[in-house]
Amino acid sequence: MLSHKGYIGHVEFDEEAEIFHGEVINTRDVITFQGDSIKTIKKALVDSVEDYLAFCEERGESPERPFSGRFNVRIEPELHREAYIAAKQAGISLNSLIVEAIKHETKTMHTAR
Repeated sequence: MLSHKGYIGHVEFDEEAEIFHGEVINTRDVITFQGDSIKTIKKALVDSVEDYLAFCEERGESPERPFSGRFNVRIEPELHREAYIAAKQAGISLNSLIVEAIKHETKTMHTAR
């Protein structure tokens, strides 16, 4: 993963074309970039993010910032109840329970790679 100003770029290598191509993955707006070496792909990410920010400024629009820290989750009512009870029993908020569960799972996924 590469990043610039909080925008995270996911990069893949196309063996057939012998080129790296990437996309910013933490925004709904589409920001892509490519390069033929590590050095050029890093620069391409920076250039693409900067171009995106300049484009938004020219249009008088606010650029989409990577993640607000808020999202809605739809779960079955029974699981919602169980999570609420578990949080109450632990003496924490439902939000805190979910945050800790996500931290645990993402850490587990990163160490499994």
